[in-house]
Amino acid sequence: MRGALADTHALLWWLGDDSRLSGGARDLMAAGEVPVYFSAASVWEAEIKAAAGKLVVPENLLEALEAEHFVELAITARHATEAARLPLLHRDPFDRMLVAQAQREGFEVITRDAKIQAYGVRVIW
Repeated sequence: MRGALADTHALLWWLGDDSRLSGGARDLMAAGEVPVYFSAASVWEAEIKAAAGKLVVPENLLEALEAEHFVELAITARHATEAARLPLLHRDPFDRMLVAQAQREGFEVITRDAKIQAYGVRVIW
């Protein structure tokens, strides 16, 4: 495995030591054997939801993720093109971006979202 891309909920549950994070996901994220990435889309999604009062995030989410040694994955024009061209199996644009990034970079996705598997991306949960 080249790396794993963590979905927004997995990142937040890791930071909050939330029991909803599965053992398999937690083990992979803790092991440090493969790099765990976070998408700029996840930071964007979390901050939008926090601003709307729908979610509580750490005061400086980016610094919290970096302190945990997660690696930022920027959104490129190629990622955007691939996300836009995905079939509409999943309506969430943030998750569609994660799928495109995972496909483009050869990453597995840490998520409990079963819809992501419909794109042929390997899911870790």
